Formats: sequence, C-alpha cells, structure tokens
Amino acid sequence: MAIIYIPSSSTMFPMPQKVLRQNREVVVPEEIGRARMLTLNRPNHLNYLSGEVALTLGQNFEKYEKDDNADFVIIKGAGRTFSAGGDLHMFYEGRNTRDSCLEGVYRMYWLCYHIHTYKKPHIALVHGMSVGGGASLMAPMKFSVATEKVFSSTPETNIGFHPDCGFSYMLPRLPGRLGEYLGLTGEKLRGKEVVAAGLATHFVPSQEAEASRKGNDWIMAVLKTLKKASPIALKITLRSIREGRTQTISECLRREFRISMNIQRAIISGDFYEGIRAQIIDKDKSPKWNPSTLDKVHDDQLDLIFKPFEDHDLELQIPIKEEEEEEYRYK
Repeated sequence: MAIIYIPSSSTMFPMPQKVLRQNREVVVPEEIGRARMLTLNRPNHLNYLSGEVALTLGQNFEKYEKDDNADFVIIKGAGRTFSAGGDLHMFYEGRNTRDSCLEGVYRMYWLCYHIHTYKKPHIALVHGMSVGGGASLMAPMKFSVATEKVFSSTPETNIGFHPDCGFSYMLPRLPGRLGEYLGLTGEKLRGKEVVAAGLATHFVPSQEAEASRKGNDWIMAVLKTLKKASPIALKITLRSIREGRTQTISECLRREFRISMNIQRAIISGDFYEGIRAQIIDKDKSPKWNPSTLDKVHDDQLDLIFKPFEDHDLELQIPIKEEEEEEYRYK
C-alpha cells in the first residue's frame, strides 16, 4: 500500500482557504515538493466552474499525471467556498444562442472522465459549499477531506436541470436509494454526513452538535421540496440515475452530456432558464414550470431528451478503451 506524505505547510491547509488576491488566474497551480496543488481561484464568484476553469484543470491534471516528479495532486478552493458548481449566469446569458455553452460543457465532462480514470492519487480539500458540478470535483477523488463547514448537494432539479458531471454514475452507487433521494430533493449534506453518504472519505471533527428531526416530520419537508422542483427535471433525474446503476462512467457521461445539451436547447421545455431566472436573476423564487405537474410529463417527451444526437459528431467523444485516450485529450 502506498503511503502519501503531505508536506506540513500553513499555506497549504488554511481553513477557510487563503484567497490569492494578487493572482487573477482562475486556477493557480503550485509545486510543493512532490505534491502538486491546484487552487480554484474565483473566490468572489464562489469558485464557479467555467469552460476556462475546466480546461485549465484538465491540462494540469494531464501534465501531472505524466510528471515523474509528481506523486499526487491536491485540489482546493480559495476563499470560503470549494465550488458552487457551474456558472449559471453564463448559461442564462447564452439562452437565445444555440449551443452557446457547448465548448465549456464538453470540457467539463472530459474533466470529469479524466478525474474518474486518473492514474495517480488525487485529494480534494473541501470546505464551505461543494454543490453540483463543484461536488463532482470532490466525490470521485481517491481522498476527499471535508471540514465541519462543508455542505454538499445536487440541487439541479430546482432550476429545471439534472444532476450531471458523472452524478448519474455516482448517485446510484450510494447505499440503498440514497442517491435517488439526494438527486431528486437536492437535500444538503453537512460535515460528517458527506462522509457517511460516501461522497467524501475523511472528516475534520467539529465541536458543533448535530441537529436531529424526530419521528416522520422529515417526510412532509421532502414532499414540499419535491413540489417546488421542476416536474420534468425530476423525471429526467430519476430516469438518469436509474439508468446509471448498470452503466460505466463513460456511458453515464455520454448520456448526461446528451441530456444537458438537449435541456439547454429547450427542445421540450424552457424550465432550465426559468429556474435560473427565478433563483439567480430575478430571485423571486417563483418559477413557472412547463409542464406544471408530474402527470403532464410524458414518456415520449423524456425519450427526446435521452435520444442520441442525429449528428453523431456532437456526441461526447470520450474513449471506450484506455488506449484511445490520447486521441481525445485536451485540445
């Protein structure tokens, strides 16, 4: 068994993480002995993940994987947040232009594939918010260290989207039906709950007492949460997670990419943009979903979302076999 030595350095593990104010790079790479550090460096924007961030992370992960002087890679976030996930403003601003975010989404999915199949140990130091796409940089790591300040969720159904970035592969592999519950409700996990669920490997102990709910009161809260979510996003999410139970990470990412692009194209509903409007832009918290109820969402509509592209070249081109990887790496 390999023993990983992490250098003792106050600059390496401050909580909350040190903000690199003088550096405008979206990702800051550092070499610390035989360790390689990648810091998400958009603290004023909750370390949102853009196409540029995904590309920079991917290029560095690839570089370190080939570096004989690098034993392992660490990723962390500057400021008080690990990552709040994808940049929703970017999606909303491009809503009237077909496939305006295609390149960024494609890069993010390739990054997710690379992380899942990485050949060296990788470690996530996670604090504060680790949500959506941000959690996809935490959950598949060989080691992920969560502090008492961590909260994590996959809240995509609340904005008319679906848990992507590999979550249709990871969620169905959590204990029991926990993954379906988390994917549908967007329930927040905090601190040691993240580890207990299997989304992180280590917890930094906290002195804070845990809150608990008695009896079955939680059921009403769950139903209330589900009623607020986009009906079509709920059905897409449940079908995607269940299909992911028997699929490989490559198959899951290909399907998720297809779903994501079809949702962004609004081929059967504009719920994604309506959800962003209600939660992020106007902040009225009152989205007008279409279809408005679960019974109005039909299987033939879902089939259109999951259907392969007519133009095969648009499909996510990740390798089926390991030897094909070099052909598709970061360009």
